[in-house]
Amino acid sequence: MSHYLVTGGAGFIGSHLVEELIRRGEQVRVLDNLSSGKRRNLAHIPGVEFLEGDLVDPAACARATEGVDYVLHQAAIPSVPRSVKDPVTSNRSNIDGTLNILVAARDAGVKRLVYAGSSSAYGDTPTQPKHEEMPTNPLSPYALQKLVGEQYGQIFTRLYGLETVTIRYFNVFGPRQDPGSPYSGVISLFSTAVLEGRQPTIYGDGGQTRDFTYIANVVDGVLRACHAPEVAGEVINVATGGRISLNDLLQVMNGLVGTALSPLYADARQGDVRDSQADITKARTRLGYTPLVSLEEGLRRTLEWARSESSVGASR
Repeated sequence: MSHYLVTGGAGFIGSHLVEELIRRGEQVRVLDNLSSGKRRNLAHIPGVEFLEGDLVDPAACARATEGVDYVLHQAAIPSVPRSVKDPVTSNRSNIDGTLNILVAARDAGVKRLVYAGSSSAYGDTPTQPKHEEMPTNPLSPYALQKLVGEQYGQIFTRLYGLETVTIRYFNVFGPRQDPGSPYSGVISLFSTAVLEGRQPTIYGDGGQTRDFTYIANVVDGVLRACHAPEVAGEVINVATGGRISLNDLLQVMNGLVGTALSPLYADARQGDVRDSQADITKARTRLGYTPLVSLEEGLRRTLEWARSESSVGASR
C-alpha cells in the first residue's frame, strides 16, 4: 500500500482519482479548500483522510505531504474565462500554490508528483493533432499559469531530484462535473440543458473542435504516470486522439436523449482556442495508455448521472 495526496481531491477530477485509489486499496489523503470542490463528492468513498486547507499556505502543504509517497496535484482555478476576468486570484492559486506544493513534496521526500497540465498551453496553433514537442503559445492567463506550473515541475526534477510528470488534459468530462457554474465545462452545461429541454448556449459559431475526454481515461493515464519508468520531467498528453465540433456534439447528445434542440449562439469568448486535438502516441508508448471509454459511451454515462442528479434534486 502506498500513501497518496490528491490536492483538489474534493473536485471533479480529484474525486475520481480518490475513488479509484481507494478501490485499489491505497491510502489517500485529500487537501482541498472547498472553493470549488464539494465534500459530497467524497461522501461515498470510505477511508479518505480529508484536510481542509489552501495551497497558498505553505504550512498546509507541509502538513499534507508528510509521509506521502505520491502527490497528484489537481488543485487549481480551472477556467479560462475566470482567469481573464481575475488573473491575480487565478495566478495565486495556479502558480503560487503549485510552487508551494512542489517545495513541500521535495522537503517531504515524495517519490513522484503528477501535475495536472492543460492542453490550453498549446494555444491556437493550426497544427492538429497537438504533440508534446510543439512550441507552446498560451492565449489566456490560465493557459500561461498551467504552463508555468509544468515548467516549475521540470525545474524541480532537474535541480532537486523530485520526480515530476505533467499530464496535459484535453476537455475532461464526466459525472460530478458541476453544471451550476458559468465556468463549467461545455458537456456538463449541455447535459443539463438537453435534459431540461432548453437550448444550450454555444460561444462562437459552434465549428470549434475539441478532444473531449471521459474522466475514466484521465484517471487511468494519471495513475499510470505515477509508476511508469523513466518519465520524470516529461510532459504527456492524455486524451482520446479524436475531435468533434460543438455543433456535432450537441447533435450526438440530442440523439442520446431523444431531443432535437438547436443552440443559442453568443459571441466567442476571449482566450478560447479554435481547435484542439491530442496526439497520444507518447502516452501509448511511455505509459502503456489506451483510451478505455469512447466519447459516445462517456456521454451516455454522463447523461445518466445528470439525470439521476436532477431526479434526486427534484425529490428533495
